[in-house]
Amino acid sequence: MKPIKLLSGFLTVGFWTLASRILGFLREILITAYIGPGPLMDAFVAAFRLPNMFRRFFAEGAFNAAFVPMFAKRVESGDDPQGFAQEAFNLLAATVLLLVGLGMVFMPALVWATAGGFVGDARFDLAVGYGQIVFPYILFMSLAALFSGVLNATGRFAAAAAAPVLLNIFACAAMVAGAVLGGEVISWLIWTIPVAGVAQLALVWRATSKAGIHLRPGLPRWTPQMKTLVRVALPAALAMGVTQINLVVGQQVASDIENAVSWLFVADRLYQLPLGVVGIAIGIVLLPDLSRRLRAGDDAGARDAFSRAGEFSLLLTLPSTAAFLAVPVVLVSVLYERGATGADDVAAIALAVAIYGAGLPAFVLQKVLQPLYFAREDTRSPFHYALVAMVINAALAFGLKPYLGWIAPAIAATVAGWAMVACLWLGARRMGEVARFDQRFYDRTLRILAASAIMGAVLFGVVQQFGWLFYLPSWRYLALLGLIVLGAVVYFGVAQVIGAVRLGDLKRSVRRGGKA
Repeated sequence: MKPIKLLSGFLTVGFWTLASRILGFLREILITAYIGPGPLMDAFVAAFRLPNMFRRFFAEGAFNAAFVPMFAKRVESGDDPQGFAQEAFNLLAATVLLLVGLGMVFMPALVWATAGGFVGDARFDLAVGYGQIVFPYILFMSLAALFSGVLNATGRFAAAAAAPVLLNIFACAAMVAGAVLGGEVISWLIWTIPVAGVAQLALVWRATSKAGIHLRPGLPRWTPQMKTLVRVALPAALAMGVTQINLVVGQQVASDIENAVSWLFVADRLYQLPLGVVGIAIGIVLLPDLSRRLRAGDDAGARDAFSRAGEFSLLLTLPSTAAFLAVPVVLVSVLYERGATGADDVAAIALAVAIYGAGLPAFVLQKVLQPLYFAREDTRSPFHYALVAMVINAALAFGLKPYLGWIAPAIAATVAGWAMVACLWLGARRMGEVARFDQRFYDRTLRILAASAIMGAVLFGVVQQFGWLFYLPSWRYLALLGLIVLGAVVYFGVAQVIGAVRLGDLKRSVRRGGKA
């Protein structure tokens, strides 16, 4: 994949991920307005986090890390990619079906293990009931991840990137319908989630068939190929799912504090916008590209692709971090303060947003560094690094709680994120120059940091002078839009002047990306 093709794939994934995250914002806005922080939302968060956690293990994380490089090899060599994909489909379907069955039966134990503070109040029974409804979502999303892996490995990113949009469309429509028709909004939301999973699976299944790979349900077979796939996937499951595990640990720590689970959830969703658009898109596109380049012996091209991916990710991530640190209260207030969500909720969520924002570059850089290992089918090293990060997260979350209360999990997650980056970066040094950022990356990063700091200072000054605008019901949305536009103009203007980015290069990339 040529560098411009790599950027084209990134832009395609980024566009659909941005659409999904924007609709995700709308989904969270509706949840906070119709349901709001409290027992119902706490129970929903705990229930919905279960399929999301297992999805990272069985689908997007472990599966893409193990399946995509192996499938890409067979596509390049013509070594029966259809047969390999069919065997993987059968094995994954059987495994996740078993998991869903066990999860439905032992749901009370899962809720106890991930939100033990719910025991003894109404939230526990609510979370168990909600969990049994949404848990089958894992099956649909795990299979959708397989089809998405096939599409990504063959350079077709659009359908796989568009599929997550359906969940947010369905969820938003369901909540509005519930509110208009006078039903319980939470019930409409819960029952819609597995339905949306079916729609997402149908979309990528059809796209895969159109791409010439026809997969049908069948009995699993334990072949040498599948043994290799599982051997690679098992350590990748933890390596890629470390963020979810850390969130679950944080949920367990905060679950005995009223509304804390809801506050952390909303803050997590806010910083997921840049993480999803930049980090996940980079990881999806970079992994198959690095796999092909390394297999072809193109070390120079692999290093350039790796360095440009890191550079481009920080170009969009560092200004987001600056905004989260400079004006978190304004962002949270305009987006979420309405209906069942009040000023006290806003203050708590904003504090968590600022702390998560400090870790945002680390979460994105993980997505850039991990493909270095996965492209070489090395999932054991990231697995060991993930263990280190998990220990740090758990120690800080539990250790700081007596002193800092419910915010301890956010601090722990941020510190653990940077620890994971340090491990990945140091571990990659043994791979040689191909796994090291080039000098241009470091030069541009310093300039990006400077532009982001200037932008953050400008935003902070504007909010200090005109903060009242963001609390006027008729002006607050326009004021936030103006603040975002101002931040973008200042950031890209300064970045252009000091050489952090060349807008002409971006324009050419977008034009070529649109033709790819």
